[in-house]
Amino acid sequence: MTFLLRVVLPDRPGSLGAVASALGEAGADILGVDVVERVDGIAVDDLTVELPSGRPPDVLITAAESVRDVQVESVRPYSGRLDTHRELELVDRIAGEPAHGLQLLAEEVPRLFRAGWALVAVREGTRSWRLAESSAAPETRAGDLPWLPLAKAIVIDPEKHWVPDPWRALDTELAAAPLGAASVLQVLVVGRPGGPAFRASELARLSHLAGIVTSVLGG
Repeated sequence: MTFLLRVVLPDRPGSLGAVASALGEAGADILGVDVVERVDGIAVDDLTVELPSGRPPDVLITAAESVRDVQVESVRPYSGRLDTHRELELVDRIAGEPAHGLQLLAEEVPRLFRAGWALVAVREGTRSWRLAESSAAPETRAGDLPWLPLAKAIVIDPEKHWVPDPWRALDTELAAAPLGAASVLQVLVVGRPGGPAFRASELARLSHLAGIVTSVLGG
């Protein structure tokens, strides 16, 4: 089975190599490494790891955390592609098919951000509804998203920002970015069931992508 392991480790030479060695000794093969964040001497990496059939994912946590100062933030099954940084390819597709631009965005964002689902919603008056969605987006009725418009990309805290109950099911971590001019009140929402939480660097990527797509679509 393939798993996505998010590790927090010291940003110094040899740290990732030590983790890789520990995982190898536990019988795991590293298929890919994605740098999520580098800040204040700390590195956050997503490791795509394959385990032999029948081995529990707990061995990944034990192995990685056997390395000094390493913490596993999350481990979850993973079946996505390994080519994660494909924003430019997506923008090119949207530019070539602007009529389907929002749908293409919703479908591809979960792969780019290793999330479970994404959707594009719009607010008019006190009513909000979706304009596009990925295949795994939760079903909801039209309601209201009173925290729109957004000035910047944010992590959505359901305790502060009202969202439909299905959005927060399965301990889903949520992020959102404005999509279009403030007067349009459109938003791109991304859900990551079971975590991990969205990092500041991921919010920056999401905001950048949303801004480029807005320009391409003339929003």
